[in-house]
Amino acid sequence: MQRNRRRFLQTVAAATAACTLPTWYREELAQTSKATAADVEKPAVALVGCGGMGRGDAKNASRFGRIVAVCDVDEARIAEAKKLWPEAEAYRDFRQVMDRKDIPIVVCGTVDHWHALVSLAALRSQKDVYCEKPLTLTVEEGQLLVKAVRDTGRVLQTGSQQRSDKNFRLACELVRNGRLGKLKHVSVWLPSGRREGPFQSQPTPAGFDWNLWQGPTSKVEYVPERTHTTFRYWWEYSGGTMTDWGAHHNDIALWGMGLERSGPIRIEAKPLVEMIPGGFTAFSEYAVDYTYANGVTHSCHSTPANAWNGSVIDPKGQQHGVKFEGSDGWIFVTRGKIEASDPEILTAALPTDAVRLPISNDHMGNFFDAVRSRQQPICEAEIGHRSASVCHLGVISLRLGRKLGWNPQTEQFMNDDEANQYLRRVPRKPWSYESV
Repeated sequence: MQRNRRRFLQTVAAATAACTLPTWYREELAQTSKATAADVEKPAVALVGCGGMGRGDAKNASRFGRIVAVCDVDEARIAEAKKLWPEAEAYRDFRQVMDRKDIPIVVCGTVDHWHALVSLAALRSQKDVYCEKPLTLTVEEGQLLVKAVRDTGRVLQTGSQQRSDKNFRLACELVRNGRLGKLKHVSVWLPSGRREGPFQSQPTPAGFDWNLWQGPTSKVEYVPERTHTTFRYWWEYSGGTMTDWGAHHNDIALWGMGLERSGPIRIEAKPLVEMIPGGFTAFSEYAVDYTYANGVTHSCHSTPANAWNGSVIDPKGQQHGVKFEGSDGWIFVTRGKIEASDPEILTAALPTDAVRLPISNDHMGNFFDAVRSRQQPICEAEIGHRSASVCHLGVISLRLGRKLGWNPQTEQFMNDDEANQYLRRVPRKPWSYESV
């Protein structure tokens, strides 16, 4: 126990030292004004999806707006939200929220399979949207959201908040300016998922609209493990940790490569364990490898099962994060930590003509700044779509069990009708993308 504690303290000390930012970078960040609440009246905001993440997003949004409506299919979740915003109007059906002309902003904190439909409804109701990641359940949903933003002129920010983190931005900016020489490989490590089951159906709890929760997905009997926190371990509703954490770290991989509006040309994935029949369906351990047109390779692998305990550094020393490797060195970055093969890689100032990435010190604040200015936020719809897509491509390769060729311009698999069928899912009636 003493040795473990000493190891933990040493790890924390090392991570703290690694997070010391160079003077030139701190000065640059300091010159950028942080988002603050506007002096004008705060706009009305509706929260759709009142789980822990949704309530957290709404608390964050309440620095800049007024939470006037909360919506969820679970009365227990609504009750939790009402404790925070007792004056807010409560709804069970998000479509009632969209009918309110006095609400210009929606925060979507629902389970993943509802992100696209709720966001599409909000955009078409002339509302701006902050939507949790992953932005979509399928590639087609991302295409529809990108088009809806363009058609409506509304603002959409994806909740990939690492775009607003100083360490991740520094890593990507250095990589894109050739600090590592020629970029060769990007490694992404994600927490492993859960491998449990079989599960038994149970009576639906009072106050929980199971049919509406399922919405556009296939109707099945109620199983508690399909809902709330563990929904993400079912293909039907999410993509496991591949899309949950992958939407964060793969987003940074694309940003550093300068391909945040593109994607790979080849994907090859394999599950590392078989899932338990009658249990979670999304693979808990996996290895996904991507190749890009410029020759850069990108691996996205899960950490060992049961190794991750909710922190950046797990008990076995395995870290999840992003490592950029080039001909002249490497940079590793994760939450609260950035380090390099040579300290000078991080400390040497960039030249005056260097490529500079947009600065956001506050992800929710950046969204409200965009709402006021009508400019695009740091993680707008197309970027959120592409970040989710690279995860979806890995999931599809996992499910098919074979290598796939991808055209990032047409967003289609090459000469593979079977794989292309996985790019969309037909919503269960009466739901549709056209009429929501």
